[in-house]
Amino acid sequence: MAVIHRTTLKPSKLELLTSWLPSRPWYAGGAGAPDLAKAGGFRLDDPDGEVGIEFLIAADPTAAYLVPLTYRGAPLTGAEHALVGVMEHGVLGRRWAYDGAHDPVMVAQLLALIEGRVEAQDQDTSDVPDRDVTRSCLPGADLAGFTAATDTPEGTDLSGRSGATLHLHRVLRPAPDGVPVLPPGTAGHVSGPWRGPDGTRSRGLFATVRTVA
Repeated sequence: MAVIHRTTLKPSKLELLTSWLPSRPWYAGGAGAPDLAKAGGFRLDDPDGEVGIEFLIAADPTAAYLVPLTYRGAPLTGAEHALVGVMEHGVLGRRWAYDGAHDPVMVAQLLALIEGRVEAQDQDTSDVPDRDVTRSCLPGADLAGFTAATDTPEGTDLSGRSGATLHLHRVLRPAPDGVPVLPPGTAGHVSGPWRGPDGTRSRGLFATVRTVA
């Protein structure tokens, strides 16, 4: 179980994302730094208790972005390209924050969530499941061996052993009437809510596993 500490972070997560987000091919804003606000999200537990896993949703007046982050007490070997930044945590000390799409611990736990083997956890409270995050998985779906995350203008894709694709919906799209519509060929998904800059609550897809067409 992840323990949520009430403490300081320097720089803050949003401060890190303000400089990092515009470098992503899926960023929908214009020139200049985004004016970000926390808009929602959830956490997953690392079974080994070493890595913090947070699916942070950050919004500006242009869009809401899904940013899975992992927090580590030491650099992740081979993941220099995925480093979002380094923070000083008031309790845990120095923490390296990574784009979770490139962290095998986050990928494994996201797939476990899709398969129903773990529960999403509240973003701000220890040991409280987040019932607003929903998931599905087709019986017999092969959700293994997803590697080599690639950013595109549409999001981030990871290729699976069976030829399926795990797609992270980076720019979130509100579902009509709050009911996400699964794309054809979807073998599993995660969806949930977030808040817009005006406080409006929306719901949409966070991640989908798509089989070979």
